[in-house]
Amino acid sequence: MALQDRERSDSREIGSSSMVSEITEPRYPTERQPAICIIMMPRDTNPLGTIFGGVILFHIDMSAAIEGHRYHAGRLVTVAMDQVVFKQPVFDGDLVSFFTETVRIGKTSVTVKVSVWAKRHSTAQTFIHVTEALVTMVAVDDQFKKVTIHKHS
Repeated sequence: MALQDRERSDSREIGSSSMVSEITEPRYPTERQPAICIIMMPRDTNPLGTIFGGVILFHIDMSAAIEGHRYHAGRLVTVAMDQVVFKQPVFDGDLVSFFTETVRIGKTSVTVKVSVWAKRHSTAQTFIHVTEALVTMVAVDDQFKKVTIHKHS
């Protein structure tokens, strides 16, 4: 939180998005392209037959980095992944889409919302909202010291 507090005065909100409240049911974003779309494979399953949460977290992190690099071409390191709640399981064979949206650009950081949807392999058009996360990444140099993000879109 300290990182976010320090940059709050020098940041701007992007769009009007915030984390989806428990009351509002999210809608599959048919009008957007996912940052990553991947079929889950048997190697990623746990003993219960569902995909490991860490595999989903890995793809959330990668999706956020793809979005973050729209604003900073250099190194970005993840410093926080907030509000991750696994709402539904993901199964072997599911097609999982990771949609991104930049919600904040600070002096040295970018915060990205990642929304994760699974299309069940057993049904034609059933999309399940699996989870979402806010990922905060900081721009760093070769010595991992913070640098200013100059490119704002």
